Amino acid sequence: MDGHRCRFCARELDETFVDLGLSPLANSFVPPEREDAVEPAYPLHARVCRACGLVQLPQFEPAANIFDQYLYYSSYSESWLRHSEAYAADMMVRARLNSASEVIEIASNDGYLLQYFRRAGIRTLGVEPASGPAAASIAKGIPTRICYFGRDAATALRSEGHAPELIVANNVLPHVNDINDFVAGLRILLPDTGRVTLELPHLLHLIEGIQFDTIYHEHLSYFSLATLETVFGAHGLRVFDVEELPTHGGSLRLHVGTEAAGASPSPALAQLRRREAAAGLDRPAIHRDFPAKVAAKREAIRDFLAAAQRAGKTVIAYGAPAKGNTLLNYCGVTRELIPFTVDRNPHKQGLLLPGTHLPIRDPAELIAARPDYVFILPWNLKDEIIAQLAAIRAWGGQFVVPAPELTIIS
Repeated sequence: MDGHRCRFCARELDETFVDLGLSPLANSFVPPEREDAVEPAYPLHARVCRACGLVQLPQFEPAANIFDQYLYYSSYSESWLRHSEAYAADMMVRARLNSASEVIEIASNDGYLLQYFRRAGIRTLGVEPASGPAAASIAKGIPTRICYFGRDAATALRSEGHAPELIVANNVLPHVNDINDFVAGLRILLPDTGRVTLELPHLLHLIEGIQFDTIYHEHLSYFSLATLETVFGAHGLRVFDVEELPTHGGSLRLHVGTEAAGASPSPALAQLRRREAAAGLDRPAIHRDFPAKVAAKREAIRDFLAAAQRAGKTVIAYGAPAKGNTLLNYCGVTRELIPFTVDRNPHKQGLLLPGTHLPIRDPAELIAARPDYVFILPWNLKDEIIAQLAAIRAWGGQFVVPAPELTIIS
């Protein structure tokens, strides 16, 4: 990785954040007929930029190889739909949206969010590069452009007369290789009277919760508030408010406007700036302690699985999220320890997880297997999943959640 430079400020990256070894792309699911083929694996070695504080991975695969046939559909999570509906209702009030307003979402996926604005009679437009989710969005009646967002797309939209009062970009900035192109595109598309909201995982939660499994190749960047403010400021945009959210293990929702809008910074923004400083997020020590904590967490997971195997207990996984593939591959999990996983998304069922090749099956097969333990890979959705699988308590089954600490829930 020597010679790689920061994707924001171009400084040489010479400090390790954590090295998770070699791993396949987290969403490169394997068809059963290719089970014996050799999968490409890439270094999962995150570095931190000493100049701007951005934690990042290099890009190994072009975005088109990852997202054109993307199998993640947001609407398969009930809790994510509820989160999105509540956001839409809140923003209609805060941004004073009405039938004359326009909302554009970048990385709009399957229309999971825009459907709530459309239902309220607000004009919507999705921008989504993955053809499958985009088609699902169009089928819901939501106009969707199948393209990547940046300066060129923003310029084209402005030339067509689009001037959105609200631009939404949820969990997309961490996936973008050319951050400067993406943020410059937001500035081009955003009128001075409009706002952008972005949701993305918070680096502070990743460190405090030892959430190493949220690091994967498609997730190129890991942001603190301080770094985000630097990035937006470089493009004539300003963060004026922030909300802390429980989603994805601890996320931020930024409210961003143009410099010309002159919105006053909120008390919440000042408070989070102070909290990051108090945690030492701007000091090297917090990064240098992280690898040892990650290694200890890996040993705790391995010890649990080995103990369950020795005791003759069965462990079945739930979910096929990107974070789960990082965890399973880094921890060296095999089919002997976890024979298969299940997922509600029919687009993933029948495939194998990358690297470990655990089969992905329908959730009904988990109930039929009557496992002693259900290992929840999308631990950020644990409450939703435990409620869905309440039936396992009938035979004394228990849930295992790997974050923030390995926990067994009866």
